[in-house]
Amino acid sequence: MEISYASSSAKDFAAGGSGSGGGGRQVKVIPLRHPDPSSASSSLLSSLVSLLAFLLPPRWRTKFKQMTLLQWMEVLIPCIRWIRTYKWREYLQVDLMAGLTVGIMLVPQAMSYAKLAGLQPIYGLYSGFVPIFIYAIFGSSRQLAIGPVALVSLLVSNVLAGIADTSSELYTELAILLALMVGVLECIMGFLRLGWIIRFISHSVISGFTTASAIVISLSQAKYFLGYSIVRSSKIIPLIKSIVAGASQFSWPPFVMGSIILAVLLVMKHLGKTKKKLRFLRAAGPLTAVVSGTVFVKVFHPSSISVVGEIPQGLPKFSVPKEFGYLKSLIPTAFLITGVAILESVGIAKALAAKNGYELDSNQELFGLGVANVCGSFFSIYPTTGSFSRSAVNHESGAKTGLSGIVMGIIMGCALLFMTPLFTDIPQCCLAAIVISAVMGLVDYDEAIFLWHTDKKDFLLWTITCITTLFFGIEIGVLVGVGSSLAFVIHESANPHIAVLGRLPGTTVYRNVQQYPEAYTYHGIVIVRVDAPIYFANISYIKERLQEYEIDDEGTMKRGPEVEKIYFVIIEMAPVTYIDSSAIQALKDLYQEYQTRGIQLALSNPNQKVLQTLASCGVLELIGKEWYFVRVHDAVQVCLQHVQNLKESPKKVDPAMKNEPSIFQRSWKQNDDLKEPLIV
Repeated sequence: MEISYASSSAKDFAAGGSGSGGGGRQVKVIPLRHPDPSSASSSLLSSLVSLLAFLLPPRWRTKFKQMTLLQWMEVLIPCIRWIRTYKWREYLQVDLMAGLTVGIMLVPQAMSYAKLAGLQPIYGLYSGFVPIFIYAIFGSSRQLAIGPVALVSLLVSNVLAGIADTSSELYTELAILLALMVGVLECIMGFLRLGWIIRFISHSVISGFTTASAIVISLSQAKYFLGYSIVRSSKIIPLIKSIVAGASQFSWPPFVMGSIILAVLLVMKHLGKTKKKLRFLRAAGPLTAVVSGTVFVKVFHPSSISVVGEIPQGLPKFSVPKEFGYLKSLIPTAFLITGVAILESVGIAKALAAKNGYELDSNQELFGLGVANVCGSFFSIYPTTGSFSRSAVNHESGAKTGLSGIVMGIIMGCALLFMTPLFTDIPQCCLAAIVISAVMGLVDYDEAIFLWHTDKKDFLLWTITCITTLFFGIEIGVLVGVGSSLAFVIHESANPHIAVLGRLPGTTVYRNVQQYPEAYTYHGIVIVRVDAPIYFANISYIKERLQEYEIDDEGTMKRGPEVEKIYFVIIEMAPVTYIDSSAIQALKDLYQEYQTRGIQLALSNPNQKVLQTLASCGVLELIGKEWYFVRVHDAVQVCLQHVQNLKESPKKVDPAMKNEPSIFQRSWKQNDDLKEPLIV
């Protein structure tokens, strides 16, 4: 181990010590541990090892060599975990009840969402059947309820309507092909461990996007309430224009019936949320709407109320997706739906896992969703993902394991085998009311109010995403929202917080002078703290701020010997977790620039990784090991001694000696000649 050397004059530093509040006490400088040259040469190998470790899933890193066959099976097939530890007496009843509750809720919702996607209701039932069983095997969440959802259905409708007519066979085939593409993308993202992408999309963007989408979805269902057709669009202006233009064709029977059903659904949903004893009402709402609407139609036979019509009976048959010629045109939508799956499914799955006390791997979750969509595409499904509402009901009903999902699948299978003839007379307005009641909960105006009072920047993100989604469509809304979110991240990263530090009176603690006005600085010394990693994107900003602080350091109380200019710049590097090659080069340039102006750079408390990088790139030797310190206080004491020496040296130099070293250089050299190691 090599230690840094502080000026031996620091031992006798009393004048500066008293000026800094240190009295006549002896000043000790703690030596900084520098990396060995051998360790610097092995940094490449350690970096490669770290990179290889990063490519492996977290569960494989620590147990790679020790894992047994059973443990490998649990990683590949997550359902083995809860099957092995299943408590039959404790879990069976609640799992059966939760699966039954959500299954009853899923049947009418699946048909409603299929209509929203522009498909026949039977494809909604198919999408709620096969994927559930596959996900129960490969998914890692024990409460997530997957199947058709409103947002994905709207995306499917919005894209495919521009390619084919909704009544054509091509439209259906493209929806099935889209499920395969989404599944493949999710599997790839899960395998490559890309679940971390969700971290770059802020909650305000998600909230603004879902709020706008909920409004668009509700307006798109107005045709079933009003009794006439409206344009199919994901933009609010064409929808409103179409609704107003067709007002002369308004029919009051579907409007009255749909409004009553919607009111009943909202009341049941509210009671189910607020009254614990009435929780069953929330799940029973869609079934109640379908049953009451069907009974009314069968009894009164109103001609002005359109019904679902005949639905094929039986389980879906195996078939290979077709129409691969449209693959290229569907790629953007597949990516968009995959992104929605990450936001919607992984988000709710992680929240439910935390509430139920188990860990969830977002990458395994993506893989499970992908396999469910890939396998389902061979049984005529359109893209599916996790549902907020059904997952919440599943959790509230007490679901403990994936068995509840298997029960949902069994109920969907029974509906396909035996109940489809009963669905013939379901009013279209009832299905529309189910969709509207489900998406009304996504209108998150409370979040907008909260953001307005808490963080104007996040409120701006919410507003931008919501408005662009409403007026320019879902695709543009997603791109603008995510782009704005990333722009804010990049801006914050490229403009990190940099603080000027001062010493708190009576302590050796240095804090931000803006936060602690009583903190004082020293003449001739600037102390700054960089609160971020230093890399190519922010090094220019950091250099500019350092130059500003060097010129303008007024506004704080100053102590120590009075000098005319800045002689030392101390950078507190404790918050700096990483420094790249561009920053290294900029740091070298900054040091050379300081040297030409008689300023010495000093670094305080760099971590092991940063110090290793500085050593391997030659910065350690360039600046000098004696100018690296454990604490800011150590650096200040040594710099104060040099400032004191400069103050006491003669200020005038004989012109005949103009080729001699400067006062600062002579003082520095004199102190270097007197260096002695201080062992603390």
